[in-house]
Amino acid sequence: QVQLVESGGGLVQAGGSLRLSCAASGRTFTTYTMGWLRQAPGKAREFVAAITRNSGLLYYADSVKGRFTISRDNAKNTVYLQIDSLKPEDTAVYYCAAGPSYQLGQGDYEYCGQGTQVTVSS
Repeated sequence: QVQLVESGGGLVQAGGSLRLSCAASGRTFTTYTMGWLRQAPGKAREFVAAITRNSGLLYYADSVKGRFTISRDNAKNTVYLQIDSLKPEDTAVYYCAAGPSYQLGQGDYEYCGQGTQVTVSS
């Protein structure tokens, strides 16, 4: 069992940056690939980024490559998403998620947090 709590969302102007954090509880954190999903109003949940257990592999959606950076600190049971060069179309609820890479890549998950709102003004 993994419990996930996101933080760091907010209102930011286009071109700005945010750093999202996800605190995980549970002894099995290090066994999971972790990722971030997002859901914009009226749209389906979509994959954003994922990082494997020992940070050996990173995956990004094409729409965020070069602007978003995922990382994790297994000693702190925390996953991060550094978001730079924000665009209005990045506005969404961002969810921290745990699960197999193929599952996260489909916008699905085994465990998911409650989400944190990111709003980008133009």
